[in-house]
Amino acid sequence: MDLIPRIVVQLIAAEHLYILWMEMFAWKTAGKKMLPGFESSFFEETRVMAANQGLYNGFLSAGLIWSLLVREGIWADRISVFFLSCVIIAGVYGALTSSKTIFFKQALPAIAALFIVIII
Repeated sequence: MDLIPRIVVQLIAAEHLYILWMEMFAWKTAGKKMLPGFESSFFEETRVMAANQGLYNGFLSAGLIWSLLVREGIWADRISVFFLSCVIIAGVYGALTSSKTIFFKQALPAIAALFIVIII
């Protein structure tokens, strides 16, 4: 994998590590800042669900990091394409079922990264 694709894959992986941290460990603090307008009780009531979602984001990040560690270029590309596609699907689903902003925060950056990985 070339330098520019590696950088964009790293950025998407970092984004999902941040989401893991926020949803699993800082839901009642950082989560409140990311989702203003909800009552404090919402964050306590949804703490376990958010942690579960954070875990899934961690798996996405782990797959992208794995693609960066693979030495054989074609396999690195294939693994990153798979996990970027998973991020895109999750982002589109989140946009359709939860908040339209998820598309712009998660799916669109992954679409751009996928395009870069495939083209370069």
